[in-house]
Amino acid sequence: MRDANPQTIYLKDYTVPEYLIHSVGLNFALDDENTRVSSRLTLSRNPASQSKDTTLTLSGENMKLIRINLDDGTNPSGADLHLPEGLWAGQPRVNDLSKDQYLQTQDALIINQVPQQQRFVLTIENSINPKANTALEGLYLSSGMLCTQCEAEGFRKITYFLDRPDVMTLFTTTLVGDKDRYPVLLSNGNKVAQGELPDNRHWVTWEDPFNKPCYLFALVAGQLECVEDRFTTQSGRDIDLQIFVEKHDVDKCDHAMQSLKNAMLWDEQVYGREYDLDLYMIVAVSHFNMGAMENKGLNVFNTKFVLARPDTATDSDYEHIEGVIGHEYFHNWTGNRITCRDWFQLSLKEGFTVFRDQEFTGDRTSKAVKRIEDVNMLRTRQFAEDAGPLAHPIRPDAYIEINNFYTLTVYEKGAEVVRMIHTLVGADGFRKGSDLYFERHDGQAVTCDDFVNAMEAANNIDLSQFRRWYAQAGTPVLTVQQHYDPSAQTLTLTLSQNCPPTPGQALKEPLHIPVTVGLLNKDGSVAPCKLQGCGETSPKAPAVGCCPKTDEVILQLTESEQAFTFENLTEPPVVSILRGFSAPVKLVMERSLDELAFLLSYDSDTFNRWEAGQQLAGQIISGLIADWQNGRDMHVSPIMVAAIQQVLEQPWDDLSYFSLLLSLPSETYLAEQMQVVDVEAIHAAREFVLLTLAEQLEAQFQALYRNNHRDESGQFDSGAIGRRRIKNTCLSYLSKLENKPIYQLSQQQFNQAKNMTDQMAALTVIVNNPHPAKQQCLDSFYHQWQAEALVIDKWFALQASSSMPETFATVQALMQHPAFDLKNPNRVRSLIGAFSQSNPLHFHAANGRGYRFLADQIIALNTLNPQIASRMVGALTSWRRFDEGRQALIKTQLERIMTTEAISKDVYEVASKSLAVEAAGRSPLQNQ
Repeated sequence: MRDANPQTIYLKDYTVPEYLIHSVGLNFALDDENTRVSSRLTLSRNPASQSKDTTLTLSGENMKLIRINLDDGTNPSGADLHLPEGLWAGQPRVNDLSKDQYLQTQDALIINQVPQQQRFVLTIENSINPKANTALEGLYLSSGMLCTQCEAEGFRKITYFLDRPDVMTLFTTTLVGDKDRYPVLLSNGNKVAQGELPDNRHWVTWEDPFNKPCYLFALVAGQLECVEDRFTTQSGRDIDLQIFVEKHDVDKCDHAMQSLKNAMLWDEQVYGREYDLDLYMIVAVSHFNMGAMENKGLNVFNTKFVLARPDTATDSDYEHIEGVIGHEYFHNWTGNRITCRDWFQLSLKEGFTVFRDQEFTGDRTSKAVKRIEDVNMLRTRQFAEDAGPLAHPIRPDAYIEINNFYTLTVYEKGAEVVRMIHTLVGADGFRKGSDLYFERHDGQAVTCDDFVNAMEAANNIDLSQFRRWYAQAGTPVLTVQQHYDPSAQTLTLTLSQNCPPTPGQALKEPLHIPVTVGLLNKDGSVAPCKLQGCGETSPKAPAVGCCPKTDEVILQLTESEQAFTFENLTEPPVVSILRGFSAPVKLVMERSLDELAFLLSYDSDTFNRWEAGQQLAGQIISGLIADWQNGRDMHVSPIMVAAIQQVLEQPWDDLSYFSLLLSLPSETYLAEQMQVVDVEAIHAAREFVLLTLAEQLEAQFQALYRNNHRDESGQFDSGAIGRRRIKNTCLSYLSKLENKPIYQLSQQQFNQAKNMTDQMAALTVIVNNPHPAKQQCLDSFYHQWQAEALVIDKWFALQASSSMPETFATVQALMQHPAFDLKNPNRVRSLIGAFSQSNPLHFHAANGRGYRFLADQIIALNTLNPQIASRMVGALTSWRRFDEGRQALIKTQLERIMTTEAISKDVYEVASKSLAVEAAGRSPLQNQ
């Protein structure tokens, strides 16, 4: 049975650790079902602690305690855990504690009394069963390989420890195992010794010269092949680079290795950060709850973000691999060398590092496309999180299970907060601030405030009000009104901000919001941005720190409402506001269809140009939704068709950006704009626009497809990627025509494709239309790729997200497919996750079968893998946004989940908060 009152942890209750660990020696006798762990901790009382308690409490779960030895220096035990023969042989030793000297609970080991005036050595031996660890936290078995995942609190499932990020220590790790079963033995740092033992065993000792918290510990042992390369740093040091994979995946590592070298070079050039060890290792693991983990010097990755070959991975896969490898590498300084004081500060490392990996990818690919893709995901998923019962600031103030706070808010919104600082201080100022941050806090566990303090000190700027972004939940609504005075030749923009109540935060204070603005003349040329008061030193100046550029200005909104006046404008300009999406807000501004079409044609800001097209399509689809709901005929405005036609007729250098300009808002984004979500109406209206554009612009789409259809498999330059992207965008439009020539075209591309991008694009349009060869193509694809797990994940996800009527029955059948494994997180995400999170039409079927299906899987996963189970609950959290019938159906399933025997903390927290009364007793939408 679950604890009826699970403990809530509060930021306000933070206290420094009562004890410090100066070093730890770990010795693992590895076995799939009975791994023996011996740890020697050198500890002392923390002089900064105010506690008078003389007991020592160590965290620990799901292990068998064998013995404890306490050496206060008066009678040392003599065991040396740095060497393989230092393992205890099972005989009692001097200073072993008797059972009346300690208390072992379900989640802790409490030693009654330890020395208070000097250092002491605590040695603990315990055993664990990796094979039985389906939660994939701590040490577990994945495809015959032993590996670890210790963030956030997984180390306590390996051995007893002060498992908190502000306890940093030096690790020395010795691994002992059978040479045939575990030929490769890896851990953090540098390899310092190795040798042979009787009974076909061998051992390796690893030493990490840098203090780190235990969540950065890693261990990998198994039958692996190594792909090697080298990187020379800016100071001339040679770094050995190694990627470990299973034998059949050796030919899929080239891109990952090049991505690593790209990231290392970029971090040196942009941030001046050089790698600090002699060796950098990556291991690809098939069973992994996360994307990857930045363990010091030994990154453990989900195979999805390492393995790529042109015929098995799409262009998007290639980009994501480079981005994730960059992300984990950048953590070496923004997460490892400087880490979090406590888990409430998670965005300190994740928000900053996501910002860094976004900029890295933008520099490596297309800045315009990368920015649009990041904002698209933020607005469709993170904004929904902000508007729901799980809303929380990027620095939460409470949690029950920390794994539930690895959220889009902490990561993606956290990155947007860092980006706003970058906007306010400029690129040079941000580099000065980051340099100071690294200089001040290297080797420390710090807070979000320490990061902001460094930016303030380096740039002589006051970010006091800006700090509210860290503490306030919810998405601010930015409302813009404009007034042009022809006699004064001025334009006044009145900006106001408000943020709806969120759970626990009914009232919101004004935020410091940077709003980047540009102006356009009627002919599409750039109008001057001369702001009244810009450059004034008076505290009443309307724009503190004005941007010196003449084509745009950064307005700094700090009050609930402020007016900003532009002068020397001989005609009313067209306003381009929130350029580059300069702040994570919802923009409310009246725009005509003609004005949006104008911005789609002429806006010089790549993000706002795309955004104009999204708003244009969104307004038209919104009208069609109302028509569909009221039984009226639907008609697409000719303005929409003309706008897309004009985009098609213009020349484009960045074809990937071109393809985004042709895209319509997703059904998920459109749902976010509705007071009460109507999934059927959204789908019908959006499909009608796609069909209309395909019918009226068929010739242009056909020509564009033919002009860009060529065999460039294995080429990943921007031109080749762009040609594939625009070609497949055209194919998607043409597929709406549902005629024989188009069916033949898509099937021909599927059969002849030599790269996964083209093959998946063709299969996608086949599966999402009544194509006569659909089952034949699906069967062919499976038989072709059944040995490639990551490709079969795509096969599952594609069918689960299909809009075709038979999809739910297909999903039920796929649950029984021999290739489906509920214990594999990738497979769960590809089928159950894709259906519940990427198929709103069928998941939200009015009969509630989608909700029942998901609840069944969550209950099954609850005891297998609580982390994955809790993430699946996320699809049910926004139930108040639907009609009353669906609300009742979803609520029933949430209540059913809550009554599950032995419900985990992970699932309990998400489900209970989802059922809790919203702020002020109303839904977030009602509060707006």
